[in-house]
Amino acid sequence: MNRARILYLCTAALLLPLLSSAQQVDLEHIRDLFGKGKPIKVNGGVSASTVFNSGSGGGRQPFSWFLNGNVNTNLFGRISLPFSFNLTNAGGGYSYPTMPNRLSLHPTYKGVTAHIGDVAMSFSPYTLNGHQFTGVGLDIAPQQTWSISVMYGRLLRAVDYDSTVRSILPTYKRMGYGAKLALNQPNYALSFNFFQAKDTKDPMQYIPDTLRIYPKENLSVSVTGMVRPAKGLELTMEYANSAMKLDKRDNAGAVKTDVGNLLGSVFMYDIKNTQFFKAIRAGMNYAFHKSVIGLGYERIDPGYQTLGAYYMNNDLENITVNLSQPLFHDKATISGNVGYQRDDLNHSKAGSTFRMVSAVNANYMPNDKWNANFTYSNFQTYTHIKPQFDYINQTNPYENMDTLNFKQISQSAGLTLTYMLKANKTKSHNINLNLSVQDAADIQNDVLWKGNGSRFYNSSTAYTLLLIPKQISITGAFNLSYNTIGRDDFLTLGPTFGLNARLFEKKVTAGFTSSYNSSANNGQQQGQVLNLRMNAAYMFMKKHNLNMNAVHQTRWTPRGTASNVTATVGYNYSF
Repeated sequence: MNRARILYLCTAALLLPLLSSAQQVDLEHIRDLFGKGKPIKVNGGVSASTVFNSGSGGGRQPFSWFLNGNVNTNLFGRISLPFSFNLTNAGGGYSYPTMPNRLSLHPTYKGVTAHIGDVAMSFSPYTLNGHQFTGVGLDIAPQQTWSISVMYGRLLRAVDYDSTVRSILPTYKRMGYGAKLALNQPNYALSFNFFQAKDTKDPMQYIPDTLRIYPKENLSVSVTGMVRPAKGLELTMEYANSAMKLDKRDNAGAVKTDVGNLLGSVFMYDIKNTQFFKAIRAGMNYAFHKSVIGLGYERIDPGYQTLGAYYMNNDLENITVNLSQPLFHDKATISGNVGYQRDDLNHSKAGSTFRMVSAVNANYMPNDKWNANFTYSNFQTYTHIKPQFDYINQTNPYENMDTLNFKQISQSAGLTLTYMLKANKTKSHNINLNLSVQDAADIQNDVLWKGNGSRFYNSSTAYTLLLIPKQISITGAFNLSYNTIGRDDFLTLGPTFGLNARLFEKKVTAGFTSSYNSSANNGQQQGQVLNLRMNAAYMFMKKHNLNMNAVHQTRWTPRGTASNVTATVGYNYSF
C-alpha cells in the first residue's frame, strides 16, 4: 500500500508540468496537502439497465441494454482525473482523464491573498471585470476598513495568422495591469480603481490589415462612493471613463476631447484615433419600518469598451424602481419593480428601441390553513425603424419621422391558492389550485393583427392525503390547458390519480400514477391518451439500488388506436 501511494505521488509530480485541459487547480492551503487525510481518493459507480418496448410506437428498438461506469481519482483534494465508459447494444464510448492546463495558486497569510498563475480578478463592471490573465495579483485587506488590490499579467497570447485555418482569428499579445484602493466605513465608502492594457506588436508577426485587427491600447478608471446620511437611507454612485486607442500605431493629429472625460485632459489620451467613453451608475435604497424602496439609474455611452471584460453592454440608459411593503400585520407582503431601458443615446442609429419591464408579487397568509400567492409580469419592447431612403427623399426634417412603429407585448399572471383542510400527527389533507395566463402580441403601427397574438391558459387543482406514520400519499388532480395561437385554438383536459408509499422500513419506494387527457383543435376532437405508470426502487447495503419503471400508454386518434408498453429495469452501485 505504501509503495502504491509513493507511485501515485511520483506520477502526479511528473504530470503537473504537462497541464493540458480546462480545469482550475486551487492550492490555497499548501500545508493541508500533506499530512492530513489521504492524498489519493478514488470514487465512482457503475450502473446497468435494460429497456423493453412493445407496441405500435415506431422508431424505437424492442430491447436495449446500457452499461455505464465512472471512476474519479482525486489527487490532494485539488486535481480530479475522471474516467468514464458507456456500452449499449448500439455501440460504446469512453472518456479519458486529462490534466488541467490552467494552474492557479492562492496562498493566504494574515489578510493578504496572492493570486498566481491563471487567475481572474474584478475591480468594476466598467474596467476590469472577470477577465482571465496569466500573471500575479494581490488582495491586501488586513482590516475591514480598507483594502488594496493589484494585478499584472498577460490577458491574451499572440496567435499568428494562418490562412489555412479561417476559424481561428489572429491576436496580438496583450499585457495589462491595474489597481484598486477601497475605504469602507459603517456610514460611507469610497474606492478608486484603474486598469490599463496594451497590445504588443511583434515585428515578426504578420496580420493582414484587411482583417481589421489592430493593436489596441486602453486605459479605464472608475470612482465609486457610498454614503448613509440617515438611518435606513443608502446612496451609491459610480463614475467610469474609458479611453480606447483603436490602433496604437497612429500617434498623429491630437484632437480636443469631449466634455466629461477626465482621461482626455489628465492622462493626455488625445490621440487622433482614440475614442472616449463614460458610464454612470447611481442608486438609492431607503428602508423605513418594514418597507423598502429603491431607485436605480445607469447610463453607458454608445460603443463603451474596456479590454478588461469579455463583453460589455453599451448604448443604453436604465431606470429602475423597486418597492416592498408588508400589510395586515405582516400577514401579507407586496413587492414590485419597474424598469425602463432605451438605446440610441446619440440619435445616430437607423432605429431605436425602448423597453419597459414591470413585475408584481403579492403573498397573503392569514392563518396556518390559507396561503395565497399572486404574480404578474409585463415586458414591452418598442422599436422605431427609419429606413435610409426616407431620409434621402424627405423634403423637410419632420417628414417620415417614424416610418415603422413595432411593439411587442408579453404579459403573464399566476395565482396559487393552498388550503389545509386538516392536519394532525397521523394525517393531513390539503387542496391546491393553480391558475396562470400568458399573453404575447405584436402591434405594428398601433394595429394588432389577428395572426400575431397568442394566449395560454393553464389551470390545475389537486387534493392530497398524506398518511404520516405509514408514509403513504394519495393525490387526485384535474388539469386544463387552453391555448390560442394566431387563428387556432387548442384545448386539453383530463384527470390524474397518484399513489406513493415507502415500505419495509423505508427501504422500498413504490408508486402508481394514472392519467387521462383529451385534446381538441378548433372544436374538433384530436385524440385521447391514457397513461398508466408504475415505479419501484429498493436500496440495500447503502450502496446498491434496484429500480423498475413501467409505462403503458393507449392513444386514440382519428386515424386509429395505438398502444405501447415501456419497461425499464436498472441496477446502480456506488463506491
